[in-house]
Amino acid sequence: MKKCLVSPSMLAADFANVQRDVEMLNASEADYIHIDIMDGVFVPNISFGFPVTNAIARHAKKPLDFHLMIQDADQYLQQCKDSGAAIVTVHYEACNHLHRTISAIKELGMKAGVALNPHTSVEVLSEIIGDIDLVLLMSVNPGFGGQQFIPHTFAKVEKLAELASEVNPNLLIEIDGGVTSENASELVQKGANMLVAGSFVFKSPNPAETISALKNV
Repeated sequence: MKKCLVSPSMLAADFANVQRDVEMLNASEADYIHIDIMDGVFVPNISFGFPVTNAIARHAKKPLDFHLMIQDADQYLQQCKDSGAAIVTVHYEACNHLHRTISAIKELGMKAGVALNPHTSVEVLSEIIGDIDLVLLMSVNPGFGGQQFIPHTFAKVEKLAELASEVNPNLLIEIDGGVTSENASELVQKGANMLVAGSFVFKSPNPAETISALKNV
């Protein structure tokens, strides 16, 4: 069985020890480093901006997985590229011209992802699913780390996997929010192949072991 990709979220890292935490991820089995950028407009919180992501990129040996929880993502795509992003994911709910944004991300040489909030149906992606590399399903309401997983996500994963099976069988299905060892196995069984984990990794006694356990669910 193919191992699940794991993208630990820097939102839960110790911001006073960013280099230390990035070096821990470098030495771990993590596949990506997940970076949440929030603007305080699309979501009710502000995370960090490009000076911090540039600092992360200087130390990171894993590819960076950017999740833009912001309005007007288009104007920041070049900065994401300059900050080392391998994947840029934008929110369906925040993009007026989604196809254009996806094209712009790809033209910059990055993989393009679309995120859906918990209330948004996967069917909204039916016209664009063949053009994207990744779909990120929010399994909590976006904006804050450490929230409880929303169980309805299992059914959404299954529907999305079905939607992608014929058109885009290589689609990455990424789950973000409240992912733990208790739900990871079922998420993968339903069709998820990439897991974001923040608090569950960074607050565990041994983050590297926790990452390894998620990879091997």
